[in-house]
Amino acid sequence: MRRSAGLRRRVAGTLTLGAWMAAGTSLAQSAPFELSGPELKVQVTRKGQTLPIGRVPSLAPGDTIIVRGALPENQSTNFMLMSAFLRGATNPPPEEWIDIARIWKSKEKDNTLTLTVPPDARQLVLLMVPETGGAEGVLEDAVRGKPGEFVRASQDLNQASLDHSRLTAFMAAIRAQDDSGPEYLRTVAPVLARSLSIKLQEDCLLKVIELQASCLVQNRETLVLNDVHTSSLADTLTGTPTDLALRLSATKEAGGGYYSPYIAVARDVARIFGAFSNPQFNYLASLTMRQDDRLSLLLNAAPSFQKPKSVMVAAMPAIEADIPPQLRSAAKGPICLSAGAVLPIEGAPLIYSTDFAHAMKVTLTASSGQTVEVPVTPRADKGGYVLSGDPLPESFSGDLRARLHGSWGFIPFDGPDFILQRPGGKAWQPVSGAGALVAGRSNELLLEGPGPACVEAVMLRRADGSMTPLTWKNQDGRRLSVTVPLDETASGELSVEVRQRGRATAEMVPVQVQKRNAPARPEAEVLARTIYPGSPSQGARSLTLTGKDLLPDNGEVVFSLRGKAGLTFARGDAVEIASAQEEGIARLTLGKGLKLESADVAVASLRAADLPAGTFGPLRFRIVREGKGAPGEWQPLVTLVRLPRLEGVTCGAQKGQCTVAGRDLFLVASVAADDAFARGIVVQPGYTGRTLTVPHQPTDGSLRLRLRDDPASVIRLPLDR
Repeated sequence: MRRSAGLRRRVAGTLTLGAWMAAGTSLAQSAPFELSGPELKVQVTRKGQTLPIGRVPSLAPGDTIIVRGALPENQSTNFMLMSAFLRGATNPPPEEWIDIARIWKSKEKDNTLTLTVPPDARQLVLLMVPETGGAEGVLEDAVRGKPGEFVRASQDLNQASLDHSRLTAFMAAIRAQDDSGPEYLRTVAPVLARSLSIKLQEDCLLKVIELQASCLVQNRETLVLNDVHTSSLADTLTGTPTDLALRLSATKEAGGGYYSPYIAVARDVARIFGAFSNPQFNYLASLTMRQDDRLSLLLNAAPSFQKPKSVMVAAMPAIEADIPPQLRSAAKGPICLSAGAVLPIEGAPLIYSTDFAHAMKVTLTASSGQTVEVPVTPRADKGGYVLSGDPLPESFSGDLRARLHGSWGFIPFDGPDFILQRPGGKAWQPVSGAGALVAGRSNELLLEGPGPACVEAVMLRRADGSMTPLTWKNQDGRRLSVTVPLDETASGELSVEVRQRGRATAEMVPVQVQKRNAPARPEAEVLARTIYPGSPSQGARSLTLTGKDLLPDNGEVVFSLRGKAGLTFARGDAVEIASAQEEGIARLTLGKGLKLESADVAVASLRAADLPAGTFGPLRFRIVREGKGAPGEWQPLVTLVRLPRLEGVTCGAQKGQCTVAGRDLFLVASVAADDAFARGIVVQPGYTGRTLTVPHQPTDGSLRLRLRDDPASVIRLPLDR
């Protein structure tokens, strides 16, 4: 590295914060970092690829860093810029790890820092000071004499800068509401708060419209939330996602309340350098705002250009392994692929407030296997990534698989998978065997077609052309269950119109209506239901499902039925079982899974093992009466959940990784060491291995597991003893 002769000069004594440090506890009442400081231009090159500093979450040994001044042409004060690599609190850096540039000089070799990250370095700090004779020697003595203070300052300043980026993004979005309509804040503010892990002052949303925005950004130093708040960017990225009720955290390094990332940093840096004593200089903690190749310094106090002159201390990204965030899907089911479609994401607020994640796209895969890439943009106010409006080929209709991917700094990373639906292809039609609608009562009509998630409205068109809105619900993400009330005068052929986003015209589904001269359809209500879990196979772990409606694939469900509307059970009656994918997968009759308690109460038993192989998901039942008209309406029963065969759960040494061994591990959705599944892994679809490795160890002796058939429930998995 380039060295200056003046850098080797030694000046007796050490540095102090001077009058700024003497303020002591008054820092708690000072404003957060709002004063704009100098700007620098920074680029980082790794293995031939160059990125602006705004896209670099962490540095690595061997990286080349170029730092230039970006001061205005009318800048009247000359600044000296010093860089210092650090390698630990008890290991002073060698002299060649410290370099300087006089950024007002005209020659590039004098005004530019060209740095290469040494193999053993862990932090990099920048110090800016007005040009002063002997300053370089004083600063070098300070860094090499007390490296631990600069290590700690680098950690705190780096973390606080990341927190500040989230607060800035939140405030900018709140203040942009003026052009978005009066209800914007009530709708969007909670989404912004969740996306950016910001404390939502919900009382503000009860105020009049004109006062909501200013209220939401008051007391900004208390708004930033984080439940894992350490100096490690990796811990921040993989920490448990916050919700609106989380309290402010405590820093492990400080051992106390971290009620404000900004005031606390100013106070801590004052304490860190409290041992220095020299009336020539003081320190100003500086946060960094990264935008493209610009590194802007933010100050908490005005700098001094007379003795004691201010030394602005700024932290560069930590030198550590790149660990991309573990993005989690927040989708509740298939997502409609239409203009402005959002892929909801949880667990990584920095994707909204920084450019660390860049070149983000989704790869869409059609049923034919054809693929296409679509760019996406992070939107904190939407709670996820928004797809671009680029046109897609017509072959991309129905169910589409979407995989989120991009770059995190210099490395590629993958996000979660989503199921998207797009209208087109096959026409909507009644489910096979649904039968005709009956006049004089309310009918359930099941419809199949492409893109149920895109349905906006369902209407009944009568013979005279009049239209009636119908109530409907999306069933299992694949069908529509439509309620069609008909009076006694309805007859003949009517039509149901399905209107979908992205389609200019509604699709008409003809339906037949018959008079009600046939026997009423049999109806029954569930009186009681008990699920009996089965025994695991030899050598396998027993898994206890937590949902009350879940039937394990080795279990049995016993349920009792009471006839409605005068229905009494007789020989020849049956209970028919259907899955979401297929009807008539099982039939319970008297003496074969069905018993009578009385004429109007029947008790049915269904073993999961008796169902066809490959059955999973929601199960339904209906009453069928042989030779006595149409069968009854389908009613929900239980959800069949397939269980993997888990044979061992072990962890290594303290803070080591854990291993889950077994078979059929593709049935596992995710495994983690905590209830929020922040410190864990997501199992990729189609996984064929026999072990899963969790990079964290639980603190209470149990891992947490989610099954692919029931991703909402959490199963505790005790470690082997």
